[in-house]
Amino acid sequence: MTLHLPDANGTLRAYEPRTEPLALSGGSAFTSRTVFSAAHVVADPYADTTPDGPAAVDWDATLAFRRHLWSHGLGVAEAMDTAQRGMGLDWAGAAELIRRSAAEAKACGGRIACGVGTDQLTAGTLAEVRAAYEEQLAVVEESGARAILMASRALAATARGPEDYLEVYGHLLRQSAEPVILHWLGPMFDPALEGYWGSSDLDAATDVFLEVIAAHPDKVDGIKVSLLDAQREIDLRRRLPQGVRCYTGDDFNYPELIAGDDQGFSHALLGIFDPLGPLAAEAVRVLDTGNTEGFRALLDPTVPLSRHLFRTPTRFYKTGVVFLAWLAGHQSHFTMVGGLQSARSLPHLARAYELADGLGLFPDPKLAEERMRTLLALHGVNR
Repeated sequence: MTLHLPDANGTLRAYEPRTEPLALSGGSAFTSRTVFSAAHVVADPYADTTPDGPAAVDWDATLAFRRHLWSHGLGVAEAMDTAQRGMGLDWAGAAELIRRSAAEAKACGGRIACGVGTDQLTAGTLAEVRAAYEEQLAVVEESGARAILMASRALAATARGPEDYLEVYGHLLRQSAEPVILHWLGPMFDPALEGYWGSSDLDAATDVFLEVIAAHPDKVDGIKVSLLDAQREIDLRRRLPQGVRCYTGDDFNYPELIAGDDQGFSHALLGIFDPLGPLAAEAVRVLDTGNTEGFRALLDPTVPLSRHLFRTPTRFYKTGVVFLAWLAGHQSHFTMVGGLQSARSLPHLARAYELADGLGLFPDPKLAEERMRTLLALHGVNR
C-alpha cells in the first residue's frame, strides 16, 4: 500500500514500499579485510528513566543484535559512540556492556574490540585523565577484548599542547598488554574534541598522531580515522609504519577507502555497518575474491543512506541507526537511552526509511512498512 511520507518542505509525497528484501545470508569471516561494525545498544522501553539518569539497557535484545552481526562474519566494535557513549550511556553502563558482549563473543567465536575512554570525568588533571583511561583499559583487557583507545573530552579540555597527548598516550601504550586501536574522532562527531592532538590545524595534529604511533608501533594494531575526509585518510594511511592498519571510520566515503588503490587500502570500523551489516558483509566477501567492481556495485548504492544518517549535526546519527534497527525487526520499539529518539525530525526519518527500503535492507518489508505507518500516524499523518 502507498505510504505518504513528509519531506523537508512539510509536504507529503506518495511512496510505494518494496515488497521483497535482498536475499542475504550469513557467512564466514573475511580474508581480505578486517571489518568491525560499531553496534548500537537497545534501551529498555519499560524502565522509568530520565534523559540525564543512568541508562536502562535491554540486555537480551542488545546481545541478540551482536549475534546478528557476528553471524554475518562482522566483528563488533563495542561501547563506541554508536552505543551512545557519552550521549546517554555512562561508564558504568559501558563497563557492563563490555563485560557482557565480550563474554558473548567468546561463546560465539566472534571478533570484538571495545572502547576505552575517560567518561568517568568531565575534566581533570593529566594524572586523573591517565587514571581514568587505565581503569577502563583494565576492564577491557580483563574481558579478553581488544582495546580501542578513544578520544577523550577530558584530555581535550586539559591538555596544554601536543606534549600532553604524547605523554598520556605514550604512558597507556607502554602498559597495554596487547596492541590497541587508536581512534581519532573528529569534532563533527563530538564538538568537544575540537583541536585534538594539540592543534586545530589537521596537518599539525596528524604529525602528532603519527609521532605517537612511531614511538610505539608494536603496541598499535591500527588506527580508526573518523574525519570524513577521504584524501586525508589516504595520505595518513600511506604514512603508517608497516604492520599498522588503517580502519576507516569515514561514513561518507567508505566504499572507495575499503576498495583501496595500488598503494594500499583501509580496513573498516564503521557505524553505518550497523544497519548495513548483511549487505556490507556480502560486499566484502565479493571483495575477498578479488572482484573490486562487484564490491563497489554492492556498496556504492548505500552511500546516499549513510550520508543522510550522518548529515549534520553528525553526532545524532545514532537516532537513524536505531530507527532502522526497529524497522528491520531487531528490536520491538523505537526508544533510545537518553531519549535520543527525539533527536531527528520526522522528514529525516521518513527519508531514511525510503532509502533503506529501496536498498532492500529490511528482512520483512511488510513489517517495516507497518512500523513506518505507525510512526507517521503518531505524528498525525493518517493517509
